[in-house]
Amino acid sequence: MFSLSTTVQPQVTAPLSHLINALQYLKTAVGSSAAAKPQHREHASEQDLQSTEPTWSLRDLGLSDLGVGQLDKLINSILPRLSQQGALSSSSPSQQAWRTSHLSSHSFFHNKHGFSGCKMGTSYPVFCKQIPSPLQAVCTELRYWPVWIQNRGFKTLGKHKRLQAGFERPMESDGFTPSFMKGLLTRDKGMEVETLDTFIKNKNIPDGQQDSFKTGFAEGFLKSQALTQRTQDSLRRTRLVLLVLLLLGLYGLSKTPFLSGLDSAVDPVHMKNVTFEHVKGVEEAKNELQEVVEFLRSPEKFTVLGGKLPRGVLLVGPPGTGKTLLARAVAGEANVPFYYASGSEFDEMFVGVGASRIRNLFKEAKANAPCVIFIDELDSVGGKRIESPMHPYSRQTINQLLAEMDGFKPNEGVIIIGATNFPEALDNALIRPGRFDMQVTVPKPDVKGRTEILNWYLRKIKVDPDVEAGIIARGTVGFTGADLENLVNQAALKAAVDGKDMVTLKELEFAKDKILMGPERRSVEIDKKNKEITAYHESGHAVVAYYTKDAMPINKATIMPRGPTLGHVSMLPDDDRWSETRAQLLAQMDVSMGGRVAEEIIFGDEFITTGASSDFDAATRIAKMMVTRFGMCERLGVMTYTDQTKQSPETQAAIEHEVRKLLKDSYERARALLKSHAKEHQNLANALLQYETLDAREIKMVLEGKGLETR
Repeated sequence: MFSLSTTVQPQVTAPLSHLINALQYLKTAVGSSAAAKPQHREHASEQDLQSTEPTWSLRDLGLSDLGVGQLDKLINSILPRLSQQGALSSSSPSQQAWRTSHLSSHSFFHNKHGFSGCKMGTSYPVFCKQIPSPLQAVCTELRYWPVWIQNRGFKTLGKHKRLQAGFERPMESDGFTPSFMKGLLTRDKGMEVETLDTFIKNKNIPDGQQDSFKTGFAEGFLKSQALTQRTQDSLRRTRLVLLVLLLLGLYGLSKTPFLSGLDSAVDPVHMKNVTFEHVKGVEEAKNELQEVVEFLRSPEKFTVLGGKLPRGVLLVGPPGTGKTLLARAVAGEANVPFYYASGSEFDEMFVGVGASRIRNLFKEAKANAPCVIFIDELDSVGGKRIESPMHPYSRQTINQLLAEMDGFKPNEGVIIIGATNFPEALDNALIRPGRFDMQVTVPKPDVKGRTEILNWYLRKIKVDPDVEAGIIARGTVGFTGADLENLVNQAALKAAVDGKDMVTLKELEFAKDKILMGPERRSVEIDKKNKEITAYHESGHAVVAYYTKDAMPINKATIMPRGPTLGHVSMLPDDDRWSETRAQLLAQMDVSMGGRVAEEIIFGDEFITTGASSDFDAATRIAKMMVTRFGMCERLGVMTYTDQTKQSPETQAAIEHEVRKLLKDSYERARALLKSHAKEHQNLANALLQYETLDAREIKMVLEGKGLETR
């Protein structure tokens, strides 16, 4: 809205003649076929007549489709219709009518409630002069027309410029129109395209080079077109590949377990090459499982008397004892399909997936009965059912397993074999009769079983015929079948590294020591004094063990560092000890004290070392068990004291006194023995310093005063 304001407000002014001439030209251009310059108004001032103004065609302004009537309506809607009369009244401004106009202010508050300084709810009036004369007469009276540009300043502040006519420098085509007209006049005006000839002319390219320039331009254009085509083809191929991958991903997603459980078939495995001949060291477990094999081979033999096939067999034992191998051997002996699954496969974060997998597994097994289902690490899926806010649906899997094993639907001919290292963690409903009818313990092998296992694995490598597996078996107390397999493999690798043609007892002993105590530390530099102390320390153990009646036989003595130790003496029992006598326990304590006693006798009280700390731990543990658990103390009698902290102070003092007495007596016995065999002790220490490692035969020769053969 055009207004004359009495307040100081930011405004934009432009020559009204420019605006009127531009719009008038548009109006006259519609009715005429040729473009003509806009005619000046009859009463225009001389300065307006002399001013040069740019003109536009209707096509340039995007108004070529407007008729005369439409253009007239457009001009009348943009410029206010002031009067129907044709001449401007010459009356003074004081005689004109005034009206109130409200402008949009710089904030919403001012625009709604008025300007500052006014009462709330009232608007500030702006007086403008109403012109009763026609538009042509206004051009002769006014040179400048103050134009108010609405500026929404509610959030940001805009900038206003005052445009005036009369500048001496020429103005650009878009510089003399108000901002609200500029977009209307130039919105459809396209960019002019420069031709190749015009470009060559503007760049002043010589005539002789213009043809070459055009040729290069054409070749570049064709290459760019080819590059664009290749890029578009590559994009199309990429989109096609991505679309195919997306479809494949959606198809695979529909087949994933968390959407469909285990809809795909579970393929069984036939264990024809695994029988009980491959299982060594667990004869009792093999005998119990032989009954299951008979059930699978000829079930009618047992059902004729009214018996039923067992539902499940639970294999319990420490890791590496051959539970999985036993289950495979059962399927191989019976020549039936073998379904293998791990307990962790049924543990899913999605609700119902584990139960769906179990249903599908048993469905496939029942379709191929008789068969064997082996679930390894059963405690992972069959653990005790507890209320857990973190996993409220965790019991669905085990509930489904319980229903499949002993529910309304029969599963005749399907034997479930479960294996676990923690039977105490299983749910009570899972291990009851009717589900797991048999529980077979698979213990660590004894010396006989270890010998059988070693002979089985030694047949698979090139070994010295003189090697006796029983010697290695005696020194591997507590080894499982997996440990013995690793021992044989380590010995074969050692022989290969040393360039030998076969594995000897030396490599087997090396592998055993490596597994028990760690690898040799040959790079460790030990000074002469510490090496001498270690030699007398280990020889003290060996002398006490050799001359003590109930001590275990010596296997080897060495001062070669291994793991955390600087030396050790290994002892082998003649057979597995299922129980130990009081004399054997006291002998073990005496052997443990031999190292510290030797240091004290040879080097004195001031030069004893910390090397006997582990020996004292072993001796103290034996003494405490003799007093508190084994009833081998006359003062405290045959009473056990499992928790000493719950005992009275008097009882605790008595226990400590008896333990001290046992340790002190053992120390004195070891001292007396070493003093009586000082010469043998000295010879054995010198032999260790010279050879570093001595076996049982060499130790016996040194203690008997015989010389060692040259190695």
